[in-house]
Amino acid sequence: MMQVHYVEPVFRPPSEAYSLILQVTNGCSWNNCTFCEMYTQPQKKFRFKPLKEIEQELAAVVASGEPVRRVFLADGDAMTLSSRRLKLIMKAINRYLPGIQRVSSYCLPRNLKNKTVEELAELNEMGLSLFYVGCESGDDLVLDRVSKGENFETSLSALKKIKAACARSSVMILNGMGGKKYSEQHAVNSARLMNAAQPEYLATLVVSFPTGMERYQQGFKGEFEPLDQAGLFQEMYWLLDTLELEKTIFRSDHASNYLVLKGVLGKDKPRLLATVKAALEQPGSVRLRQEWMRGL
Repeated sequence: MMQVHYVEPVFRPPSEAYSLILQVTNGCSWNNCTFCEMYTQPQKKFRFKPLKEIEQELAAVVASGEPVRRVFLADGDAMTLSSRRLKLIMKAINRYLPGIQRVSSYCLPRNLKNKTVEELAELNEMGLSLFYVGCESGDDLVLDRVSKGENFETSLSALKKIKAACARSSVMILNGMGGKKYSEQHAVNSARLMNAAQPEYLATLVVSFPTGMERYQQGFKGEFEPLDQAGLFQEMYWLLDTLELEKTIFRSDHASNYLVLKGVLGKDKPRLLATVKAALEQPGSVRLRQEWMRGL
């Protein structure tokens, strides 16, 4: 059994299910997004984990004898750490786990502002090669309403910097984040951002409010109306129809989604659009997740 200490709760992308979750920070340094409740508990106040503790946990992993092929750097934005500190962490990972295949991390666009392409390329060479970037939207108005602290240009700058460093990005867009009023512009401008960035991976989740919408509504000045199923499907159609991607693996299969979509864009774009159109125009012809099956 691995002896790794976690400050709960701990979150990771679905694709990191079999990775070693190495908590190099606790919480999120921004933590102002009104749609996110992941790091709001008192014990999740942001802090760095001392390098000595990280090395002790890596030593415990090695001592456990359990094979580790991939590592995910938690919590919300390990990339807020300086390049120097990240290099020390990567050196430790490579020393204790020399056969590691990949290291990944969540990444807020702002965390790359003061990092050079050369620094990211060096981290990529050390194994930190995949960044999960929560863009959420490409629409500046929607991003402002949800207190994301980013805009179209800052998100695009970060994604271009990752690509220039020969690393990969996995981008998340939140379906339904603009509500009924801003649904189309949220979808179209999110697609415009992806067209400009050409990420290796793109995923969509449905915005959810497990503890209510009061905080979220404040940013929208009370005008936010959540989308129903048909509204979510229409927004997905606008997004897919506007996307012009060359070779991006697309997934809309998170537990929050009613309609599961998988493919490679752009070759699978016609098929995906046809599936969404069928969900819109022929209810019952497409298999959907039941409400009880959805969740975070």
